[in-house]
Amino acid sequence: MALIRGKNTKPEMVVRRALHAAGLRYVLHDKRLPGKPDVVLPSRRCVVEVRGCFFHRHDDPACPLARTPKTRLDFWLPKFASNVARDRRNDEAIRELGWHLIVAWECEIQRVGPGRIVEAVLSLPTVARARRASCLAHKG
Repeated sequence: MALIRGKNTKPEMVVRRALHAAGLRYVLHDKRLPGKPDVVLPSRRCVVEVRGCFFHRHDDPACPLARTPKTRLDFWLPKFASNVARDRRNDEAIRELGWHLIVAWECEIQRVGPGRIVEAVLSLPTVARARRASCLAHKG
């Protein structure tokens, strides 16, 4: 598992390129927000989490990537459960701080591309610059 990337994964890069092409600017893995989200758009007070279906247990029955391994279930099941619990805690904390959260799943990005994510971000109102700075100053 040492070769599994946590940052700059292919799906994350696809989303980042699409956001940048749409004229949106962002901060990567901001430590000031809970869980160090993948993409933070302070101008929209929005967080985009790009999640791998396998490790984050995408619950869509049509997702072929969220399969459960046949061996070492004593290792995998608690690992998956702790990942999902951590995601829920971080998602809730981000929302409590007043941020919008968009979750992009690996299979969705592969299947239909990042267009839905870009549209969702563009539909959000922009935030005034002074308010934006105070939002990011909060340590959570």
